Amino acid sequence: MATMRNLKIKTSTSKRIVKELHSYEKEVEREAAKTSDMKDKGADPYDLKQQENVLAESRMMIPDCHKRLEAALADLKATLAELEESGETEGPEINDARTTVSEVEQLFGKGDDDA
Repeated sequence: MATMRNLKIKTSTSKRIVKELHSYEKEVEREAAKTSDMKDKGADPYDLKQQENVLAESRMMIPDCHKRLEAALADLKATLAELEESGETEGPEINDARTTVSEVEQLFGKGDDDA
């Protein structure tokens, strides 16, 4: 049985994962620039290798975030549908959940264009 509390939790989870995803994307940009800068300056090969490892780890986190976000979105949609079926179609929590669903779907739509 879905409750408003569950809906709030699932909405917050989705929002948090979106923030994490944006954070990792920024980190990848920052680390890529740092790696490029180190290559241009002729940095020590060991330091450069370590920096490339940091960059690779950051890049690996993005697909993981996408998977978790897909799961959280499916969970949120299911809870929202369950609440709507039980007759609860209005309220700030439901509106917030709908907004979050559309934002995440928009994010995935944008992500598919890049691929």
